[in-house]
Amino acid sequence: MMALAAHALVEGEDKPEPNDLWEEPQLANFSWIPCAHQRNREPSEGNNGYILVSANGGINQQRIAVCNAVAVARLLNSTLVLPNFLQSGVWRDKSQFGDIYQEKHFINYLKPDIRIVKKLPVELRSLDLEAIGSLVTDDDIMKEAKPVFFLENILPILHQNGVVHLFGFGHRLAFDPIPFQLQRLRCRCNFHALQFIPKIQQTGALLIQRIRQYIPSQGSLDTNLVGPFVEEPNLKGQMDFSVKNSRYLALHMRFEIDMVAHSLCDFGGGEKEKKELEAFRKNHFPALAHREKTHKLPSAAALRSEGQCPLTPEEAVLMFAALGFSRKTRIYVAGAQIYGGKSSLAALTVLYPNLVTKEDLLSSSEIEPFKNFSSQLAALDFIACAAADAFSMTDSGSQLSSLVSGYRIYFGDGRMPTIRPNKRRLANIFLKNSTIEWKMFEKRVRKAVKQTKQAHERPVARSVYRHPRCKECMCTRD
Repeated sequence: MMALAAHALVEGEDKPEPNDLWEEPQLANFSWIPCAHQRNREPSEGNNGYILVSANGGINQQRIAVCNAVAVARLLNSTLVLPNFLQSGVWRDKSQFGDIYQEKHFINYLKPDIRIVKKLPVELRSLDLEAIGSLVTDDDIMKEAKPVFFLENILPILHQNGVVHLFGFGHRLAFDPIPFQLQRLRCRCNFHALQFIPKIQQTGALLIQRIRQYIPSQGSLDTNLVGPFVEEPNLKGQMDFSVKNSRYLALHMRFEIDMVAHSLCDFGGGEKEKKELEAFRKNHFPALAHREKTHKLPSAAALRSEGQCPLTPEEAVLMFAALGFSRKTRIYVAGAQIYGGKSSLAALTVLYPNLVTKEDLLSSSEIEPFKNFSSQLAALDFIACAAADAFSMTDSGSQLSSLVSGYRIYFGDGRMPTIRPNKRRLANIFLKNSTIEWKMFEKRVRKAVKQTKQAHERPVARSVYRHPRCKECMCTRD
């Protein structure tokens, strides 16, 4: 199939790309504009004690935890202490809130909504929070708990002890039913209050500049991503979609070893791959490794047919070729170390030679300050993906992909398409790739992707961070 794709790309080198390839479907999306910055409530005085939050996971899980904590602090009329970031066993990054986001902007921007302080008052710092019952872990809070849970279970702790520590605090606040202004506050936090620090913004601006090869910026989207650095030489300019050679596709290739190992899928690497992934699960996912030995789990073939396996680099480029992206397309690949290293990336570059990563675009001295800080490197990927003319994810469950696609909807003025492959449908197509003709493969892939590319309002109970096209986050033009 790779040979057929290569032949098709060479044949189509001088042909125009499909008209809708770089466009978002026009389903009234131009009528939606950002409005989470609008407020009509009195400020919260934060009289009901202090909320400490220790957010786990990577930068994107932590971002969600921060905004959920902001909403809970408002709900409980409590003061939020600047969130603490736990060091992940997988990512091993010691970055704290102030190493990624602008503390002063965060505190001041949300001042009309909640009270935020950098530290607990001196008299509360020496308390043994676990001993007095003020330590609340993820085990104590159901996933996506409704506001009433916090009012009935967390508020009494605050009244009694004056402080509560939410430890972990991932997806612990439901998306529905939530009061209108509380939901809007979550959007305000995610899209307006969380701004990357200047060091990240400046380097992110360099990435955008070099990928676009000095073509004008994408207006307000870039400004919200990189702040004042959008005004640097060669980044000035208004949105100009007529300059076709400035366009680039960003791909979040979610194919790191943690994803690959956790999937329990087979990627054709034989016994060596099997042993390597088993060892990784034993070290990083012991519960899964134990379950693998004590339970009968679905086979790798069954998982693949159900769309449970992450797309491989080879499958990703086959999808792009089938969709009609030209061989000349500039592609920015985001992600940590791709499993399989250079040999895995070779599948991408064979079909699309104009492929780059942040390591290719930045000099060693420019990227050096970010080395050993996976969250800060992920922030650079966030900027490059959010600013792209088209963005493709390979796994719809990825937090980075979800947040990037939401950011593009919110600030993209209905012009920033996102490709969300249906892995189950694609798996069925890929399984037949040895018997299917290229034209039929192309037709089926385009149909499968088109169905997931539709613009729509946020479904009930779905994330406002991923689906901000709703009355709480965005407004419609008259």
